[in-house]
Amino acid sequence: MIRIFFLLLMLLPALSVAEGAVQLALEGNSPVTINEVYHRDGVAYLAVDEVLPVLGLSGTWDSVKHVYSIKTPWGRAQMSPGSQFLRFGGQFQPLTNPPSFIDGRLRVDENFVAIHLPALLNLSVYYRNLDPSVEQMPTQSSLDRLYSFLLRKQKPADVKGLRAVAIDPAHGGSDPGSMGSNGMKEKDVALAVAQGLQKRFKMRLGLPVYLSRDADYSMTVAQRFAAVNKPEVDALILLHAQSALSESSRGAVLFIRRQEQRAENPNGDSMTLAVHLSQALSRAGIQVAAIERAPLLPLGQGDLPTVLVELGYLSNPADREMLGQSAGQERLAEALYRGLKAFAKQQ
Repeated sequence: MIRIFFLLLMLLPALSVAEGAVQLALEGNSPVTINEVYHRDGVAYLAVDEVLPVLGLSGTWDSVKHVYSIKTPWGRAQMSPGSQFLRFGGQFQPLTNPPSFIDGRLRVDENFVAIHLPALLNLSVYYRNLDPSVEQMPTQSSLDRLYSFLLRKQKPADVKGLRAVAIDPAHGGSDPGSMGSNGMKEKDVALAVAQGLQKRFKMRLGLPVYLSRDADYSMTVAQRFAAVNKPEVDALILLHAQSALSESSRGAVLFIRRQEQRAENPNGDSMTLAVHLSQALSRAGIQVAAIERAPLLPLGQGDLPTVLVELGYLSNPADREMLGQSAGQERLAEALYRGLKAFAKQQ
């Protein structure tokens, strides 16, 4: 028992506040030192309610909607624990890492503080990590380079159809993603639909389908992209579900990368795949709100056919009912299977 006690004491620093601090200031102001810095997988996290006053902003937490609102001179920006997006001005902006409750406080990563929030609000921010020994999270450009490498087109020109598909069910483990008012979690919906899609491919086409996760557990970036790096993978589907402040927002939204450099197909294979998926969802009676081009980090800049599918809104009663029932999840999986099959046939 004494040995276990001492082992726990040794582990406490890794699970609590890391030694070190950061300095933060609006350009032209004196830096403010924030000492309570947490680290997860080499990423520094700061309490959002300590960061905002330094930047001349304020925020409030809605415990009913699980939404944190940031008051700015240009309106309110909203984010939720586990969500990879920040909503501002009717648009969803991607985040490198989702906000997370750590030790009872909502915390954001240093990229949010030094990159995302300043870019969104047109602020000039001074940020310095005073503990250079701690491994730093790569910048957005280095993440893009990593994803571009992993998402390169791997299929030889003389190979037709699909050889294998990779599916990434969002979130997992301690990261629930978006949450519905009834406690429904994005991570559970995404995994259920992914497993239904995998089963259909294996049973009907005999094609391998690689899931980034096959149960409820947390993942590093490297683990999440291990599935897509299989040499035979010819398409990637990322499954998510989102929430909005208004219950009226409804329907699936499909995201593709902003641009693909393919002379033989200027619209890109990702757009072709998204159109097939959208048509199959619509035929199944599932509302599709839009196909959007967006510079989302998980989509990278490679040319592997890639679509991020927001399956619906957990904040909308009709969507929530479909997403929370096995019949609705099966209907989504069947529609996505038909869309991928149509895309494979065209290929």
